[in-house]
This record gives sequence, structure tokens and C-alpha cells, in this order.
Amino acid sequence: MKIILLGAPGSGKGTQSKFISNKYNIKKISVGEIFRKNLKKNDNIKKKIDNGELIEDKIVVKLIKKRILQKDCSNGYLLDGFPRTLEQAKNVYLKNIKIDYIIEFLVDDNILLKRISGRLIHEKSGRTYHKIFSPPIIKNKDNITGENLKKRKDDKINIAKSRLLKYKIEIKKIRKYFMKKFKKKYYKINGNFDENKTMEKILKIIK
Repeated sequence: MKIILLGAPGSGKGTQSKFISNKYNIKKISVGEIFRKNLKKNDNIKKKIDNGELIEDKIVVKLIKKRILQKDCSNGYLLDGFPRTLEQAKNVYLKNIKIDYIIEFLVDDNILLKRISGRLIHEKSGRTYHKIFSPPIIKNKDNITGENLKKRKDDKINIAKSRLLKYKIEIKKIRKYFMKKFKKKYYKINGNFDENKTMEKILKIIK
């Protein structure tokens, strides 16, 4: 099974991708995680991420193609946060990246910003928390290691608003292209509600 999850920052892609990955035993591939693993190797990527900027399409596509060919993706994969631009979306089709489902989360702006502004992350593992919706057991401490949690630089409200604006511009073009090329595989989900309701909707689609 091969799935693409689309949604603005804070739409719930990360939470739902973990659920789908565990449920169907497919590898979750997060573009953000791939970037963070390459931060020490590439200062340009680090600078762009910190400023909430998009990474060049050719770099993103190259990293994704390389990742899905690894052995742990033989049973399938879930792409979280890819594609982010029309050019990346075109490469899904042109480079014959196999896809069974494309699921887009639709969430109101005010809810997105509320979710983003409260996010906390454990940098070494990538585990995420939320001050309101999913707080750690001990305030600002990772549940497993007890190490300090941090706020991602690109989750600052001004950067979050900029990211959201860029996303809105790109998703219209991506949606139009995918609806043309993968119409029977494209699904939209109202992501304004709690994660359990969203999970139920995903299960209905995949079943």
C-alpha cells in the first residue's frame, strides 16, 4: 500500500501517518525528518527550514526517490509532507512513483495556528507533543528520555502564517493536477475534529 498525505502545517498529518503506518505495516516517510537528518551535512537546508522556506524541488524529489527504494519500503510507504509544490506533484506522475491513495486534510486556519503554536518536539527522536492537545507527562520533558523539549523555529506564529500562505497557493495547483491524473485515488477529509474521528474517516477510505 502506497499513500500520500496532504495537509497544511498542523493539519494532523504526523499523527495520522503514525496511525496508518502501524495499522497497515507500511513505512512512514516524512520529508521533514529526512531534511532534519541532513541538517549537519547541508547548512543551506538548515537555514531554509529555520526560516520556513521551501527546499528546492530537485533536492526533495531526489531524496524521496532514494528513500522509497530502500528495503523497509518493500511492503509499501506513506509520504507525509510530499509533494509540497506542483513540480514535485508532477514528478510523482512523471517518475512513476506508485500511489494507491492520496488523502488531503482540510482544516480551518484558526485551528491550524492554534495547533502549531503549541507544538513541542524532542529533537533527537522527532517525537512531538502539544501543550494543550497532547502534553508530556512532565512539563517540557520527553516522556521516554526525560530530556528537554523544544519549540521548532518554524513553528513561531509569524513563520507559521507565512508557511500557511505558501501552502494555500501550492495546494490549489497540486490538487488540480492530482485530480486530473489520480482522480479516483484522491480523497478529502475534514480535519477540524479530534484525531479519532479523522482516523475513522481514513479507515473508511482505505477499506
